[in-house]
Amino acid sequence: MSSIWRGDACDPTMIDSTGAADPTTGEESLPDLSIEVDVQADFASFYAREIRNVIGLAYVLSGSRTGADDLAQDAFVAAYRHWDRIYSYDNAAAWVRRVVVNRAISTARTRVAEAKAILRLSRERVTLPELTADSEQLWHDVRRLPRRQAQAIALHYWDGLNVAEIARLLELSEATVKTHLQRGRQTLSGQHDKD
Repeated sequence: MSSIWRGDACDPTMIDSTGAADPTTGEESLPDLSIEVDVQADFASFYAREIRNVIGLAYVLSGSRTGADDLAQDAFVAAYRHWDRIYSYDNAAAWVRRVVVNRAISTARTRVAEAKAILRLSRERVTLPELTADSEQLWHDVRRLPRRQAQAIALHYWDGLNVAEIARLLELSEATVKTHLQRGRQTLSGQHDKD
């Protein structure tokens, strides 16, 4: 073990910033942590200097303060992850701005694709099954039941779900579902007996 790790005195000229062994002595060296601190301080300074302009660019591109904040945050997170490489660029701010532009374009494309899908789906009319007048009246009466009773009746008779499936779907106990079905049937039966 080297003298550095044992805590013995050592010659600071033997320590390089990589933590590699000194080729002349074979001794291991500690990494120079001041470089990492300097890089973090450099990033913090860069961030403080650029954040306002980057958010402004993001706002102009997105049209939304929330969207601008998200774009700027994404760009600075990406810059921080690659700061060891980016900080040496002639214009690191240009790199961050490019990330904002690229992400804004990507976000806009996603919004357009989603809007087209929604528009396409809204044009496709789902045809409902034809109901007889009696069926129409029955389902009208079901909709007038208390909410949970109506849900249980519709899921059981329209969708064909059993009590256990309805209980899972509505997050109720099976006993509660049975009660809702029974009460719903009684109400519907009483309404149709009056007619």
